[in-house]
Amino acid sequence: MRIGELAAAVGVTTRAVRHYHHLGLLPEPERLANGYREYGLRHAVVLARIRRLTELGLGLAEVRDVLAEEAGKDLVEVLTELDEDLARQEEAIRERRARLRVLLEAEGGVPAEGPVSPELAALFAGTAHLSDSPMAVKDREIIAFLETAMPEEARDRMVSSLGAAFGSPEAAARAHEAYALLDALAGAGPDDPRVAEAARTLADCIPAGLFPDGGDLDPDHGFLQAFYDDLAPAQAEVIRRTLRILTEERR
Repeated sequence: MRIGELAAAVGVTTRAVRHYHHLGLLPEPERLANGYREYGLRHAVVLARIRRLTELGLGLAEVRDVLAEEAGKDLVEVLTELDEDLARQEEAIRERRARLRVLLEAEGGVPAEGPVSPELAALFAGTAHLSDSPMAVKDREIIAFLETAMPEEARDRMVSSLGAAFGSPEAAARAHEAYALLDALAGAGPDDPRVAEAARTLADCIPAGLFPDGGDLDPDHGFLQAFYDDLAPAQAEVIRRTLRILTEERR
């Protein structure tokens, strides 16, 4: 048989046959005087076995272990390992699907910043009335980022504290006022006289539980520097002053 006939008989491509030759999985046949490979029944048998093993999900390195008599790893051992690996994947898929169902069935739907935790999704749904504020939108993006980056305990504390910050009509009104002041500073410089009022208003919105450790409020932290760079100069100054206020009040 020629390579095309062998490939067609087994149901693979000629490219796959050449790849298996390159990896040493399929022995090279003798060549005829004209230089063409001449395949026999044994090549078809081995190639068919390679196809069956790969269709089960074995990688080519594992196929080599099965085919090599000296590898010391029999088919039962390899297939048992594959079955165990598939069981782990199956469990992981079930867990991911369960998380997806929670997200898709959450009241208020999936937020624009999603996917986020159901708790944070509920918080975002409850503050949807603030979404017309550019600073509020930016805040939501940062909060979603922090939920991903924080350790689990700190993440839970953050979400709980934010719930307290926006949970009552009075708190929501304070947040709306703070965002309005920040939005109004979009084109202003850091020495704008409105900066002090905005910083005080913003500090009053932030619950004590959000930053229980004063060290968390370092205004020169690398992440905060990147955050400042994404703001107008006056807005960045508001954030700096707010953090200083919180640090001083919690000493």
